[in-house]
Amino acid sequence: MRKEYLLTPGPTPLPPEVQAALARPIIHHRTPAYRALFEEVLAGIQYVLQTKATTMMFTSSGTGAMEAAVVNLLSPGDRALVISGGKFGERWTELCEAYGVEPLIVEVPYGQALDVDHLRRRMKKDIKLKRKGGFKAVFATLSETSTGVVHDIQALGALIKDLPAVLVVDAISGLGADELKPDQWGVDVVIAGSQKGLMIPPGLAFASVSPKAWALVERAALPRYYFDFRRYRKALEDQDTPFTPAVSLVVALDEALQLLRKEGLDKVLSRHRMLAMATRTAIKGLGLELFAHRPSNALTAVKVPLGVDGKRLVGYLRDQLGVTIAGGQGEMAGKVFRIAHLGYMAQFDIIIAIAAIEMGLLELKYKVKLGNGVRVAEEILARLPA
Repeated sequence: MRKEYLLTPGPTPLPPEVQAALARPIIHHRTPAYRALFEEVLAGIQYVLQTKATTMMFTSSGTGAMEAAVVNLLSPGDRALVISGGKFGERWTELCEAYGVEPLIVEVPYGQALDVDHLRRRMKKDIKLKRKGGFKAVFATLSETSTGVVHDIQALGALIKDLPAVLVVDAISGLGADELKPDQWGVDVVIAGSQKGLMIPPGLAFASVSPKAWALVERAALPRYYFDFRRYRKALEDQDTPFTPAVSLVVALDEALQLLRKEGLDKVLSRHRMLAMATRTAIKGLGLELFAHRPSNALTAVKVPLGVDGKRLVGYLRDQLGVTIAGGQGEMAGKVFRIAHLGYMAQFDIIIAIAAIEMGLLELKYKVKLGNGVRVAEEILARLPA
């Protein structure tokens, strides 16, 4: 018999309470009982997002809410500043191009974080960026899941706050792991998804929208129907959605949000910081190199050591040891592997991850001393409150 361990940055493991909730009999979504549940869930999402802005829920993956942000804020021919430093930053560019919006791309090398001071200097020199109204939106990513980088959204918000443009942040993998204070930092739209730090299966997405962003929503001229923010805001007056919600996922989300509230958001963030610190320190203890220069607390991206086949390593852990981590994406395939410490995870998930990596490296003939990484991780994790 073999036990399976899921240590990917989405989907993440489900708490037992969430699994049990998914097995409950389904309820009808146009009833007082569902509306009460929906109202409670939205309040819980605002708690995790740390915002008082209007917050909407969609039946889709997080990419659906990303697309919704583009079509609800912009018009054909508009320009948008895109912070691109990985597969998900690049997704903002692809969405803009799909709808005839011109992306003004700020290229950030893979593994690096946005240099806000460099962007400030560029905005003073580049005529497209300097001209008032030169771009209507800034699209950024909190935790770039493909590289393990967390961007400095607070500094970016301070740079953008006095401009007419709105700041839109993909927090799909960063939510609940990396600090984000939209109302304080000037983030106008926050995008989130269900299968990461919210600890339920894929299928729900969320968007919070500030008053500044709503002014653009009313003027936007891109085609929209299913993801029309105006429909969702109207439906919120009756604690409802304009289209059929994923009822069982909402029921499960209510359980997950109760767990997060019980732990307390500050403690949730602290737990993620400690798990990330233990993982990164253990990786260095094995003589391996981190890929991200400003690492996220949601996951750790590691450079595959010379002479090791990265794809084989990930495959061996999954197929022989029952430990599923993530490989690299796009041009980083085979060059990095990624260990999540996100959502329903605690000390021994990290011990399992590091032990499996040690065993996998040994299997692939890489010189490693078993237990070195585990020992280092244990020294840090022993300080994590029970």
